[in-house]
Amino acid sequence: MNLEECVLYSGAANGTEAAFGEAAERYGIEEVNFTFEEHADARGRGIRVLTHRELEQGDVSLAYVSRLMNRRYKDTPLFKKVLQSIWHQVNNGQEIYVVGKILSDETVKGGTGWGAEFAKLCNKPLFVFDQDQDGWFRWNGDAWQPEDAPVISHAHFAGTGTRFLGENGRVAIEALFERSFQ
Repeated sequence: MNLEECVLYSGAANGTEAAFGEAAERYGIEEVNFTFEEHADARGRGIRVLTHRELEQGDVSLAYVSRLMNRRYKDTPLFKKVLQSIWHQVNNGQEIYVVGKILSDETVKGGTGWGAEFAKLCNKPLFVFDQDQDGWFRWNGDAWQPEDAPVISHAHFAGTGTRFLGENGRVAIEALFERSFQ
């Protein structure tokens, strides 16, 4: 894969998204970080502030997301914008990488879980590094399967996840880039 054609789609938030961005920068990969006014960005590279109209493109019913995810989310303007910006990350990525925690109902914990569920709905290749299980998993269409060493195989990929990135999550991101782009 030609590094000059590669683009990381992310969100510039603290934790996982910042770590994906730092790795992309080290490898010379372009970043597009979807954000919105009033968002506390941890990265300044590749910032793409979404307009009101663009945010509306990623609008989704919180009632629908809550049912899909088997949990209840706060109906606040900030949280809605976070979900809308995640929609843009997943919509633009051809392959989705997430760091977080897979729950017993096979969803991913937190707002990040919406990105994973949207990737499932779009039938995009989806990989999650579960920090608690200390390993990568791939969604096969029906269930999570352990994945020893995923490799980024699409030029346009998304990287998102928890704000509470552990050392094992950081190492997993770095190893993913090393396997994919060395």
